[in-house]
Formats: sequence, structure tokens, C-alpha cells
Amino acid sequence: MTIIYFILILSVIIVLHELGHLITAKYFHVYCKEFAIGMGPTIFKKQFKETTFAIRLLPLGGFVSMAGEEGVEDENIPFERTLKGIAWWKQIIIMAAGAIMNVLLAWVLFIGVTAVQGKVMLPSEPVIANFSENSVAKEKGFEIGDRIIKISNAKETIEPKTFDEVSEYLGYFPKEESTFTLQRGNETITVNATPRYNEEQDRYLMGFTAKANIKEISALESIPYGTSKMVEGSTAIFRALGKLIRGIGLENLSGPVGIYQITAETTQNGLLPVFSLIALLSLNIGIFNLLPLPVLDGGRIFLTLIEKISGRKLSEKVETIIMMIGVVLLVLLMVFATWQDLLRLF
Repeated sequence: MTIIYFILILSVIIVLHELGHLITAKYFHVYCKEFAIGMGPTIFKKQFKETTFAIRLLPLGGFVSMAGEEGVEDENIPFERTLKGIAWWKQIIIMAAGAIMNVLLAWVLFIGVTAVQGKVMLPSEPVIANFSENSVAKEKGFEIGDRIIKISNAKETIEPKTFDEVSEYLGYFPKEESTFTLQRGNETITVNATPRYNEEQDRYLMGFTAKANIKEISALESIPYGTSKMVEGSTAIFRALGKLIRGIGLENLSGPVGIYQITAETTQNGLLPVFSLIALLSLNIGIFNLLPLPVLDGGRIFLTLIEKISGRKLSEKVETIIMMIGVVLLVLLMVFATWQDLLRLF
């Protein structure tokens, strides 16, 4: 069942992404030869006007073949009906449409899940309310009521406004000693502490929590609160990307193996967590696809803008080299992420 859920979740996200490309390409009269659900040999197909809609054997993702793309035959197609034969801004819309569909899916699901839950957990203040059993924080002298006003190590310093920021910081530095600056009444104290591995939860913990801040909401209020969740998720992704560029959090990268593990855990907890996972994955895929890296939609948008600004087209040879570099980088990233997944697994 986990395999089925895993395939369905990724397929929904990817097919919707490709559907975004198809809808906008059709709108701008770009010739689309095929829209396929799945990969590999075709097991069913039906012709709708000029486009073949197909279901392929391997239920993993899908694709849309647009005239003007590399590897798509377009010899008998008028140039003005190819991807490169339309205005540059139309090309950008088509290329961005897949990611936009992913973000829209995430937005709808965040709102839907919030509406069904009927309540939201608002950000808590960075004030210690409880200690867990065998708490490192308690052993090191933290006390209930302490306000965390600063955390620092050799790589990062934050002044948290919410407890979520404390949790995020500890997630990036689970094994490193940090200096905590605490406000205790009228005095300010500092405490050095390192999270301890918790075998039951399979993670490193400081052993303290904040007071939960839960609010009951109406169905109408789920729209702004669901939107806020999506915005928070997006900013967290951009913060993570910024840290990855600096070499922080590389061990937290996940590939297909990691996503499979998360799917296995999530599907044990009911439908709402599954929809939340789909929203989070769709948001990640949408944002990642817009990064200015060759092969990704964002890279193709970047090249289109370069051509527009420079006033000349890139040669096919240069474009092929850039795309090959992008493929190599993407493969290396996937190999590294999968290696991190395997290290966590074993």
C-alpha cells in the first residue's frame, strides 16, 4: 500500500505540473504532440484533435511533448506554432505554468486541511513551558519560564521571535553545541548545551517544549490561515536553500528514498496528514522547478530572459552544453540526496 500511495502522490503532483504546461501551451497555440500519464510503453491512447492523450505502463509522473522542445519532432509544424516561435513572454508563462499549478495545488490543500481541522496552532513564544523525560535542557540548568532570546554557534546566530524558529535552528544543528541566551526574570544568563539522541523518536532533542497556542476557526477563516501556512512553508524552503548554499543542512537533503519513508510514516496517520504531505511536496517541487538551474523550468526561463536581454539566440551547441551541465548537476544532487537517505536508513 505504501508503494501505491507513493506512486499516486508523486503522479498527482507531476501530472498536474505537466497539465499546467499543456493548458498554457494550448492557449498560446503551441502544437502539443502528446500528453502522457506515466512513462515507458504506451498501453492506451486516444487522439483529441491534434494531441494524443496516452497512459503509459510505468505509473510514474508524466510529460507533455511541445513543438520546439529538444527531442520533439516538429519538421512539419509552422515555426509560429513552436515553443521558440512565440513571443518570449508567452514562453515564460508556459514554462512557469507547471510550477504555478504545483503552488496552486499546495494552496488549495493547505486551506482544505485547515478547514477540516477547524483549528490552527498559532506560533508560540520562545518560552520554555515543559521538559521531557531525560531532558538535556533541564540537566544543563534551563528552567520553566525561561525566554530564549538568542542561540548561536560557529555557523549561525538567531534571535528567535517564535518557538518554531528555535525548532528550525535545532533541526539544522542537531549534533552541535550551541550557546543559549536566556531571559530569566530580570537577569540574562547563558547556557551551553548539545541536543541528545532520542532512540524512540530517532532524532536529536533538547528536551523542552513551549506552550501550545491553539485557536478554533471558522471555515471562512481557513482561507487566510491556510494561505499563511503556505507562505510560511515557502519562506522555510527559501531559508533552507540559502543554508544549503552555505553548506548548512546538507545532511537533511532527501531524495526518493526519503520521500518514500515519509510517505510510509504519514499514511499510517490518516488522510489529513497525507493531504498535508502532498501540499508540502507540491510546494517544494513548484519552488525547486523555478530555480535558475539548467534543465529545470527556472533555468529555461533564465535562458529565455538572457536571449531577450542580449538580443540574440543562443546557438544549439551552447544550449546543449548548458543543458548537459544541468543534467549532470541534477544527477549528482539526486545521488547525494539518496546517499543521505540511505545513511539515515542504515
